[in-house]
Amino acid sequence: MSISDEKYVLITTFRKNGDAVSSPVWIAPLADGTAGFTTEDGSGKVKRIRNNPRVTLQPCSVKGTVKHGSAVVEASAAVLLGADAQPVRDAIAGKYSLMVKLFKVGELWRKIRRKPEPVVCAVVLTLG
Repeated sequence: MSISDEKYVLITTFRKNGDAVSSPVWIAPLADGTAGFTTEDGSGKVKRIRNNPRVTLQPCSVKGTVKHGSAVVEASAAVLLGADAQPVRDAIAGKYSLMVKLFKVGELWRKIRRKPEPVVCAVVLTLG
């Protein structure tokens, strides 16, 4: 089983000073053998990835609790915007269809409240 087959993955990114910061994310395999997830552009993890593409991945729970005995996977990350991000969005929507639909309800609520729509980007992970 590949790390991209997991339901949740703890991604660890690194600050400029080398400190590790971890966040649980959804992950989906991509056709070219890479993996990806979506997040808001401007989020802390995106800022850190733009500064340092080295990340680690580990299977986890929805709350970020690492699965006992799971291996740490090294990867390189790249941020994609616009049409380049669509294959990742499609892969996430395919793997997490019900949850994605629930998030769309939240987006509708944001529009009703006239909150600005966040820019969603994709992060592609080359597993190493």
